[in-house]
Amino acid sequence: MRIAFYAPLKSPTHGTPSGDRRVAGLLMDALAGAGHRVQVASTFRSYDGEGDEPRQRALRAQGEAYAAQLADEWRAAPADERPELWFTYHLYYKAPDWLGPTVSQALGIPYVIAEASYAPKRAYGPWALGHEGSAAAIRKASLVLCPSRDDIPGLELIIEAKRILHLPPFLDTGPYAAAIANRAALRAGLATERGLDPGVPWIAVVAMMRAGDKLASYRALAAAMQLLDDLPWRLLVAGDGVVRPEVEKLFDQRTCFLGSLSQRRTAEVLAASDLCAWPAVNEAYGMALLEAQAAGVPVVSRDTRGVPDVVLNGRTGILVRYGDEAALADAMRELLLNGERRRTLGREAARYVAAERSLEAASAKLGAALSAL
Repeated sequence: MRIAFYAPLKSPTHGTPSGDRRVAGLLMDALAGAGHRVQVASTFRSYDGEGDEPRQRALRAQGEAYAAQLADEWRAAPADERPELWFTYHLYYKAPDWLGPTVSQALGIPYVIAEASYAPKRAYGPWALGHEGSAAAIRKASLVLCPSRDDIPGLELIIEAKRILHLPPFLDTGPYAAAIANRAALRAGLATERGLDPGVPWIAVVAMMRAGDKLASYRALAAAMQLLDDLPWRLLVAGDGVVRPEVEKLFDQRTCFLGSLSQRRTAEVLAASDLCAWPAVNEAYGMALLEAQAAGVPVVSRDTRGVPDVVLNGRTGILVRYGDEAALADAMRELLLNGERRRTLGREAARYVAAERSLEAASAKLGAALSAL
């Protein structure tokens, strides 16, 4: 099937790395793995982060005009060059889809969304226009794929449950399996490179450094780490961003800041570590938590939003109640003091991701869902 792929928040071809861009790329890979021919339909970005209504109206006008142009171009093209399905990734009130519904209707093809959210409270306020546009797009979708069960109750307010399918987060497990196989050498190399003691537990963090929820998560993590001063550990932080100076002030000399890393290097650092900890403030689901488990590392996080869709409490990690830094510290303490427990959770985490959250598993589920359309 020929699929037109579109991401209104951030195109998979966008120049700035992010979790959103990465998930878009993984979805394209999964669709290709299911035998479809996938092409980015547009890089038009509908995002307004300021709640600027005039800007939102201008973006809507631009989007509607561009959608009409796309539809005209495809209608004039040979039948074997037209898309047979439109696939939009991640729309919400700050980044509505002004293209997909119009083009899909004009061409008479299914309209599919992956990762959408709907909250009635957004009907009033500075993003009311984006909320209205997102709701209209969701209502027109033949299928809405949800990576987090947390979004499903909201979606069921405006579309039938039969049009919603839970498609949990997934990744390409190859780099992580390779890192696990080379763990001892990777740990020794990183210890030499960064002056780390390989005899004490290493706690890994993978997160960008930006204001808002990420900075709030770093603050919560720092508060929890202060309760572990009596134990030996080193904190390895992979990430960078505009608030890095502020983040660095939160942690003591036992923290090693690695900067922004490639996917392969991130997999290696994770595999060389003993556990991953992240408070996940307002985290949709946390791809970094899935990465850690793919690398055979247990996760300590909080039972909030989509995190339970990624980390299986008691099986691949430990989840604690939201907002309780003491509970987060207690969970880390348990794993820091019990190496066998860490390794058991880590082995199960790697098995779980390989069996249930791989690119291949996602391709199979996506292929079945789209063929039914």
